[in-house]
Amino acid sequence: MSKATRASFGEAILALADRYPELVILDADLSKSTQTQSFSKKYPHRWFECGIAESNMLGIGAGLALCGKIPFVCSFACFLVGRFETIRVSIGYNQANVRMVGTHCGIGLGEDGYTQMSTEDIACMRSLPHVAVIQPADDRETKQCIEYLMKHKGPAYIRLTRQKVPVVHQDDYKFQFGKADILREGKDVVIIATGGVVGESLKAAHILEKEGIWAQIVNIHTIKPIDKDFLIREAKRVGKFVTVEDHNIHGGLGGAVAEELSCHSPSPLLRIGVEDLYAESGTAEDLYKKYGLDAESIASKTLTFLRSR
Repeated sequence: MSKATRASFGEAILALADRYPELVILDADLSKSTQTQSFSKKYPHRWFECGIAESNMLGIGAGLALCGKIPFVCSFACFLVGRFETIRVSIGYNQANVRMVGTHCGIGLGEDGYTQMSTEDIACMRSLPHVAVIQPADDRETKQCIEYLMKHKGPAYIRLTRQKVPVVHQDDYKFQFGKADILREGKDVVIIATGGVVGESLKAAHILEKEGIWAQIVNIHTIKPIDKDFLIREAKRVGKFVTVEDHNIHGGLGGAVAEELSCHSPSPLLRIGVEDLYAESGTAEDLYKKYGLDAESIASKTLTFLRSR
């Protein structure tokens, strides 16, 4: 069953609360949207409403982390990462054990329009030392990711969707921090996707198969630290890459892959994402189609890329 990863997050923190009494939640007047509302009702003494003041919330979260708590600070990704200077000094510099939860990411946010869309957040957070960047692809992966973060040491940024995303993992799936997650084997091109577009990339692989192209589909849930060994290995085996992300093509997943390949094993790379522009209001489905993040567009762009090699 498809589910927004923000909803999976809300269920995860509720399920983990009794096992981890040090878990606390901070919200910025968006508990209904970030899905922390149920936690606030069951554990009111461990849930803190900070109001429309993300910078203050991040500072409080850093203080709680330095006192031994495991705080999850939650808001829309654009509002959270918009307080970059506070994240940089209070959390990153101090290596505070804060989990920054940015929901409603990318153009998949839909009808709320660009002022609330985050298409630069991965680039910002990747630039900070000590900060892990994670974007789960479905319900099962989100819940396992949140459980993993209860024991992770250091700051982490978690990017979650507003829109529902399809199930891409089976019951036996195990989240492995920093490791590439191969969803489909292939020999002609490696399509690397993250978050809300992983499902579309899997659909694109089936379209490409009809054209005689066998695409390997890889889910990169951990954008930082990225799985360097996987990239080097596949550069030698396949040698052609496509990245797909609901984020600006500069500084996000595509940038991370390009940086590693250029250092170790240069390979042709096509980056599919929001191409250095501001999007607009519309349904998630319509926006993905207009800006080339739906399955048909991914397949078409990949086919053109491969034929030009």
